Amino acid sequence: MIDHVSIAVGDLSRARAFYAAVLGALGHGVLVVRATTIGFGKAYPEFWINLRAGAEGRASADGAHCGLRARDRAAVDAFHAAAIVAGGRCAGAPGLRPAHGEGYYAAFVRDGDGNLIEAATFLAAAGEGR
Repeated sequence: MIDHVSIAVGDLSRARAFYAAVLGALGHGVLVVRATTIGFGKAYPEFWINLRAGAEGRASADGAHCGLRARDRAAVDAFHAAAIVAGGRCAGAPGLRPAHGEGYYAAFVRDGDGNLIEAATFLAAAGEGR
């Protein structure tokens, strides 16, 4: 249903470094670079960061929320660790979230612009993500 997601950032260079690390942990890389936008993905740009005046320094709850599917628990953990090292703020350490469904395993981080980025997988009864 969704072809791509686009979020606003106040510092494109800083955001590029952050998202290259965070999305890289989920297997996505930089595919398109333009003056005011960068597209990340596997085969085509699915996640875009766009320079927007006034985006930098928003309050922590003012940004967009984007949930990304991870292949397994290890990928969720790697996403969270990469985000923290790259300067993100923890908004929910990796773990089960029973309120969101059986086997829902996720981590949440905020980027430097207040956007909430989530990596999630669904753990099967006997193993990893689906």
